[in-house]
Amino acid sequence: MQLTKYSANGNDFVVFHTFLKKPRNSLAKELCHRQDGIGADGLIVLVPHSEYDFEWQFYNADGSEAEMCGNGSRAAAHYAYTNELAPAKMRFLTLAGEIKAEVDGDMVQSELTPPKIFSQSIEHDGAIWWKIDTGVPHMVTFVEDIENFDIASARELRYKENANVNIAKILPDGNMRVRTYERGVEDETLACGTGMAACFYRALKEGKVKENIEVYPTSGETLYLGINERTITFKGQVRKTFSTTWN
Repeated sequence: MQLTKYSANGNDFVVFHTFLKKPRNSLAKELCHRQDGIGADGLIVLVPHSEYDFEWQFYNADGSEAEMCGNGSRAAAHYAYTNELAPAKMRFLTLAGEIKAEVDGDMVQSELTPPKIFSQSIEHDGAIWWKIDTGVPHMVTFVEDIENFDIASARELRYKENANVNIAKILPDGNMRVRTYERGVEDETLACGTGMAACFYRALKEGKVKENIEVYPTSGETLYLGINERTITFKGQVRKTFSTTWN
């Protein structure tokens, strides 16, 4: 099996394509294991589709299948274009719905599925959280001290709401920092695309930011978030780190 490793702003993925669509939960756990496998936050499998350029199967590191992953969508798009599976402007199918993406060198922009607000008034650990679905559900709150992220409290909220957990800080220049605890990884990750999008969307709805901003995840890299007539746009650099075979 030929595999490719990608990094997208600190999120890393194992990617391959095949003609056969089947459950790969166990394979995801094996490949994503940091000590005994290749090591990754998730596994992405591209399979053919009659109406789209391709369909993907996305698995978290624990083997659970996820509806969507923002950074993963950009890694998948770059892989598909590089391997001539799709044109530079493409459409592909996820469990969350259709995703549009565009590849320009190592910069990839994807359109996430239209956001949905489930709640604006969830109280936890002295803060008010919004629950927003940007492909997968996210809990979002704003903080003054972004350096203080209580992982134990985030884990408690993750299981209470069955959602990823994000804290965000609006910077003086109108841009934003975000930290995310992710389901399936069960810890803070270096970046989460749908999490950054959820934070951006709450900030936009509350009038805290403009329609196009920079967002900085824990990895320290720069993502570009915006909004169009349909949904949230999400742009940043992706990097192929290596290819290998796996038996």
